[in-house]
Amino acid sequence: MFGISFEHILIVGVVLLIFGPRRLPELGMTMGKAIKNFKDSISGIEEANFKRVNETGKTATTATEAPNQTETESQA
Repeated sequence: MFGISFEHILIVGVVLLIFGPRRLPELGMTMGKAIKNFKDSISGIEEANFKRVNETGKTATTATEAPNQTETESQA
């Protein structure tokens, strides 16, 4: 029935006993904010890694171009 088992009902009952019905909305908002901050920090890390890869690619291109220029200067 809707994927709700005895374990789910037991967990909800224990949470109600511990926190009470008045604090559940506050607990939900706090959990939502924590999840949002976690997702934002993860996306920030992914953006930083993406930028680092782009910078590394540019540096690698510059590093490979420099020996070619030196070789052509020494040959001339």
